[in-house]
Formats: sequence, structure tokens, C-alpha cells
Amino acid sequence: MIFLNDSYSKEFQAPIVAVEEEKIITADSCFYAQSGGQPGDKGHLEVNGQKVNVINTIKHEKGIAHVLERSVDGASGEVKGRIDWDHRFRLMRMHTSMHLLCAALPYYVTGGSIGLEKSRIDFDLGEETFEFETLNQIINEFIQQAHPISYQWITNEELDAQPELVRTLSVQPPRTNGQIRLVKIGTIDLQPCGGTHVGNTQEIGEFKFLKYESKGKMNKRVQFTLD
Repeated sequence: MIFLNDSYSKEFQAPIVAVEEEKIITADSCFYAQSGGQPGDKGHLEVNGQKVNVINTIKHEKGIAHVLERSVDGASGEVKGRIDWDHRFRLMRMHTSMHLLCAALPYYVTGGSIGLEKSRIDFDLGEETFEFETLNQIINEFIQQAHPISYQWITNEELDAQPELVRTLSVQPPRTNGQIRLVKIGTIDLQPCGGTHVGNTQEIGEFKFLKYESKGKMNKRVQFTLD
């Protein structure tokens, strides 16, 4: 998928492979399909000379399904699409911040949700304790250190031989054609992930810790936002 190789790709053109009511499916797309706690992209498609808003993007067995605000009669041929960049970039900044939280908190992740206004990530601390009020300083130092974000691919077998790379307990990393994409943030974090991220931590801006909550023995929730 285009978004796996280039989070900054804003436009694409591709043939339609299926139409289902208000959904137009293409085999490839720069639109991110909702998964792993990250919302799907919004934007618009140009279909048969009409511009139609995309209100969500989801996975489909034939590729990527762009959910439209209305159906398009007789949709066929090729489509052109452009994402809502402000929406996408905000989610990229949020998602990369969650990886920085993983670097600061060396515990398994039990859940998470990425939003535009605020996001949350849950950790299994077990019997450990952590001074969550220090997160503003820790994460903002990571951001200002300008760590580059890069990607590399490994095989299923390589991941199985390094289970410590997987930080999430509730969601298994996406496996694409027998391969898994690793997201590397400088020298501070490396883990499988299929989401979209900024190219350098400085692009995140200011991190703001909002709240810590205990959601049971295994779930310790961190809520945060960004400037």
C-alpha cells in the first residue's frame, strides 16, 4: 500500500476494482485504512467527473475501501483521490507520539486509540510504578532531539525469532505478503507497526500529558494531546 512506503503521499490514481453501495474499492491507495487504533483517512475522490467526499477508509478483501458520503451511479474506470492532509498529519503526529511513549515506558501495550483532539495508550505495568507526571519532560526531550523515523521490512520468521520486538498484547502486527514493517525512531524505539508517522520527531510539536488512570490490574492509561 502507498501509505506503508510513504506517509507523505497525498494523491493517487488507480482503477476501481469493486463498488459496494457507498464504497469504492481500489487495490492500492494513499488513503490509510482504519486499523490498530488509528482512524481511516478522509479526503475526496474524483469519480466519473464528480468530486465526492471520503468520510472514512477501511480495509477490504480486495484492497482499500473508500467510504463516500454518497453513492456514485455507474462508478467505473479510474479514480483520482486526495487525502485531507491536515487530518492525516495530525494523526501522524499523534501516532508517532505513542511510539515515543513506548520508548519512555518499557512495558507491554494493552490498548490504544488515536484521536484528533486527544489520544490514549494503555500499558501493563504489573507491580511496577512510574511517575507519569514526568512524561511532558521526557517526551518533549525526545521530540527536540530530532530523531529520524525510518522503516525496514523483515520476514515472518525473523519476527518470530525476535518476539521482544512486539510491544502490543491486544493487536498483532500486520503481515503483508509474508513481511512485517518495522518502524525505527532514531536509536530509541523499534517495533512493528502499519500506521503512518512523521519523518522526524521535531514535526510532532509540543507533547502535553493530560491524565493517568488505572483501568484495572493490567491497564494503566495515559491520555495526551499535542499543540
